[in-house]
Amino acid sequence: MSPRDFSIEVIRRLKSEGFTAYWAGGCVRDLLRNIEPNDFDVATDAPPESVRKIFGPKRTLAVGESFGVMIVRGPKSSGQIEVATFRREGEYLDGRRPTTVEFCTAEEDAQRRDFTINGMFYDPIEEQVLDYVGGQEDLKKKIVRAIGDPHDRMSEDKLRMLRGVRFAATLGFLLDPVTGDAITQMASQIIVVSPERIAQEFRKMLIDRERATAMKLCESLNLLQVILPEVIEHSIESQLENWTELLDILHQLEAPLFETAFAVVLRDVAGHAIPNSSHQSVEEVSEICKRLKLSNRVTARTSWLVENRHTLANVTHMDLAKLKRLAQSPFFPDWLTVAQAEVNVTRQHLDEWNHLQNFLDQNPPEDISPPELIDGQDLIKMGLEPGPEFREILTAVRDAQLNNQISTTEEAVVFVKRTRQSNS
Repeated sequence: MSPRDFSIEVIRRLKSEGFTAYWAGGCVRDLLRNIEPNDFDVATDAPPESVRKIFGPKRTLAVGESFGVMIVRGPKSSGQIEVATFRREGEYLDGRRPTTVEFCTAEEDAQRRDFTINGMFYDPIEEQVLDYVGGQEDLKKKIVRAIGDPHDRMSEDKLRMLRGVRFAATLGFLLDPVTGDAITQMASQIIVVSPERIAQEFRKMLIDRERATAMKLCESLNLLQVILPEVIEHSIESQLENWTELLDILHQLEAPLFETAFAVVLRDVAGHAIPNSSHQSVEEVSEICKRLKLSNRVTARTSWLVENRHTLANVTHMDLAKLKRLAQSPFFPDWLTVAQAEVNVTRQHLDEWNHLQNFLDQNPPEDISPPELIDGQDLIKMGLEPGPEFREILTAVRDAQLNNQISTTEEAVVFVKRTRQSNS
């Protein structure tokens, strides 16, 4: 059973018990745009205890019972469905969650949702849209508009400011001017949102093909100034052309990982428009990633990409060993993605790009990263005492191997002996 069919079965079962139930939110928006939703959320007037009773305790999980939210588990192929009771919410004192929740009607529930295009319901049994907020009209006009007073909606959950940007950018819609004005006026309040939630929205924006539009909107609505002031300082205030170029490169990226696109956003941080400033850049990029509570893996990839932003300009001056070490990095494919986008936008370093492509064409993976010829145990067998010198010796051997000067263990041993004799 598909997730869609399972959600219909959940609705059918709720209705058979005398309750009202509909698809709700983003899945309705997508269906009306002829896009198959990834998830089907169900809204109902059945209270949580009734949902548990109908589907059984083994198939239900309370994920927000005080908010009327339950999970109903289906067969393996169906996944699980979120079932939420229609609710009205009390005052939001922290800009994240309401102090009180009361169960209510579908119409009242629609009024507390974020944007009109997300505030509709659909009855898949009767094939009927229930629209209490003008969502269908805004969907036709391609407008992202807050439901009711936008200041109230943004005050209830400050993350809605970023969500509004994301919906406008990823859907290719216009942001309603009144809603946009409210976001601009309230942008400084985004800091009350947890870094993890902000990072999650940025992730969704930056992996989408309209990532450049999203960043441009964030800047024009003053959100970027609050979330990433370093970008404003180094990419806009210092030189506006940097920002325009950054947006063009973002647009050029082909299906990037989040951290690849994020590295482009941070490309000018810490004066990184100036070559050889990589160490300072890495420290500042790491601090930004830490502030957003990004994982160590994401931080490492992002920092490496920013650190190596100017590497393409130097590839024609690199020996084989340096080129191969660059290509050995697990982040090299992402670096190539960024480098190609930069070349396409700036039309600079075309010779270096062609040189790099020739190198990759002429050196298969097994030549770029061949098995090491010797290790520390081999050096001990040669009578050397373990110590800091080992790293230097093994690095020199590896460079000679990557430069095609040696290719066997025997040649590596001779290389070590000869090198030690010349240094003694």
